[in-house]
Amino acid sequence: MSGARETTGPDALAAMFARARREGRAAFLPYFPIGYPTVADSLDAIEALARAGVDGFEIGMPFSDPLADGPTIQAATQVALENGVTVGRCLDAVAELHARGVRQPMLLMGYLNPLLAYGLERFARDARAAGAAGVIVPDLPPEEAGSLTEACAREGLAQIFFLAPTSSPERIALVAERAQGFIYLVSVTGVTGARDTLPPDLQAFIARVRAATSTPLVLGFGISRPEQVQQVRAWVDGFIVGSALVRAAAAGVEAVRDLALTLRHALDEA
Repeated sequence: MSGARETTGPDALAAMFARARREGRAAFLPYFPIGYPTVADSLDAIEALARAGVDGFEIGMPFSDPLADGPTIQAATQVALENGVTVGRCLDAVAELHARGVRQPMLLMGYLNPLLAYGLERFARDARAAGAAGVIVPDLPPEEAGSLTEACAREGLAQIFFLAPTSSPERIALVAERAQGFIYLVSVTGVTGARDTLPPDLQAFIARVRAATSTPLVLGFGISRPEQVQQVRAWVDGFIVGSALVRAAAAGVEAVRDLALTLRHALDEA
């Protein structure tokens, strides 16, 4: 694999947030898994998202037991596994997307077991070579992340950690201390999935974290509609949309692009 990014992961993310701030908006980071509905379709969808003006990507690496994911993404990643998608194929996909001209930071999102099987040192090295900006591992808390953290540091990759509404002040302080690139805020105490409304205490949760760190905050889990984007855009530095885009993919790449454009335009509306 070839085509390393021009900047390191944390620097690429910092530049992404700085650009969004200059434009007076939050950054839009869609999630999309490699291999759904097919590998070729997933690459086309991500390329279409890039052309739609999103700011970065959470690139899903399929796993058989995705504990943080709701039914939409679980079903999609199961299809991807049946399509033969592996960690190595996901790394190849990032390299191919980079070769196609996708310059937005790409964060590889996956679970620990496949990375252990691949080898953490090897994974970090190959992720960097493919052009990834960082990694997101939902089932790896910071207290247990030492080996991957060291490997990512050597390769200039950002490692993203999570906070939830149930996070204690001690956990918030720990993640704030170790955060690179941004902190991933989980909007609900549950799994991913589009929701009709966001929790009423969400702003208070975000304020608690904001008081503890100047690191950018990115909100995920449950965002799917333009009005939700408009609701949270002043509270956080970025947001992630996953399930709604994956669901749209069943109708084709154009449906994914159209939803992304709708959400992106919501950032610019008064």
